[in-house]
Amino acid sequence: MRRLFIVMLLMLTGIVQAQPTEKTRLLLIVDCSHTMWDHWQSNAKIKVTQQVLLSFLDSISKQHDVDVALRVFGHENKMHFSTRLEVPFGTDNIYQLQSKIKTLVPQGGCTAATALTDALNDFPATGNARNLILIITDGMDDCDAEICEVARQVQLSGVVVQTFVLGIGGGAFRNADCAGSLFLVPHEEEYAKTMYDIFRLSGKKAKVVLKMLDGDGELYETEHPVAFYDSRTGVIRHSTIYSVDSKLKPDTLLMDPLVTYDMAVFTHPPLRREAMQFSIDRPNNIDITVSEGTLKVQYSGQRPQWQQTAVDVIVRRAGSGERVAAQEVGETGQYLAGRYDVEVQTLPVTTLRGVEVRGNAATELSVPMPGMLILSKPKGITTGAIFRLRDGQVEFATDLNPSTAGERLLLQPGQYELVLHPQTATKYDKVQTKRFVIESSQTTKIQF
Repeated sequence: MRRLFIVMLLMLTGIVQAQPTEKTRLLLIVDCSHTMWDHWQSNAKIKVTQQVLLSFLDSISKQHDVDVALRVFGHENKMHFSTRLEVPFGTDNIYQLQSKIKTLVPQGGCTAATALTDALNDFPATGNARNLILIITDGMDDCDAEICEVARQVQLSGVVVQTFVLGIGGGAFRNADCAGSLFLVPHEEEYAKTMYDIFRLSGKKAKVVLKMLDGDGELYETEHPVAFYDSRTGVIRHSTIYSVDSKLKPDTLLMDPLVTYDMAVFTHPPLRREAMQFSIDRPNNIDITVSEGTLKVQYSGQRPQWQQTAVDVIVRRAGSGERVAAQEVGETGQYLAGRYDVEVQTLPVTTLRGVEVRGNAATELSVPMPGMLILSKPKGITTGAIFRLRDGQVEFATDLNPSTAGERLLLQPGQYELVLHPQTATKYDKVQTKRFVIESSQTTKIQF
């Protein structure tokens, strides 16, 4: 193991010297539950951990752009499930860290969730730094069940860039994978190297090239928003706008190699990729085929004399009711090739089902130009509704406004029935009805 410590020291020295001057703050959270006394290969887990940490701190003691703090849980007494920040962040605290590590005595139970919650207050609020947490534990099967939610809140806080879990000794790690990026160390000889790998990769970025291709395999030039989420927590990690330059060359993204990402490209509907990891040692390419067409809804018929108002168009996945996007009559929207149900918010609503959008093609739909109803109601507060009559059935069109004496409504062409209920009416025979016809682009007047 001594040879591995020397290798780690040499590699760390070379890597850290090559890093930019941005400060890195590393909070070590060490498990001191009673199971850390269990024998590993050469010694108790706590003894091996102390050796590794002491050597690790030696290797970074001269690096002025790295600050380290120490939080411990399970070490105060056998009945006390507690956690404490033993050594805070500070300059020249390596000796203090090493001295505390040498005195650690496992006694208590597992309180990793509490330690992770309290860790947010351990980082200084000032200064531009990359804040990392490394949890060293031999198992989490008996830890607080809320560790997953705690880890998510840590990520949402924006304080911590990344959380890692170093799982040693082949223990049970049921919740560790959601607490942070999990690195398993079943053998002692892998301990120091794995810790070095985490530290090395935490300061690196993977180069990722995202390419959107059309149905013919050619580079797609349309811009789309793109978001990358932490696959474990669902927390947003990176967002951008996909674009290509004048030479049709995609831009390069810089991503964290230690995060597993889910990606969403905000087409209509969104395209998704899950569980993606990126390497710093090779090119990372994401190729996505995007087959899109356009959809436009417009009025047919003669333009009316009155000023037309904006009418919404709701586009849903065919048969599912899932809303995809909204536009207005007369506007052109862009959608993935597929079938959609289109709801034009006329009065009454016009629904066009199973509309097919083809890639690289324009789909145009039309609805009749509405007619205008000018309604003068009786004096006093009157409630009512308008129905369209079709094939012996009634279709609800709209409620009337009880607080106005007159209304102007744009209705789709057809036969209608108007139902009015004066406030003073106490019997059904006082309800008034009237049938009328609406013609496209024409005005119909009704007065009671």
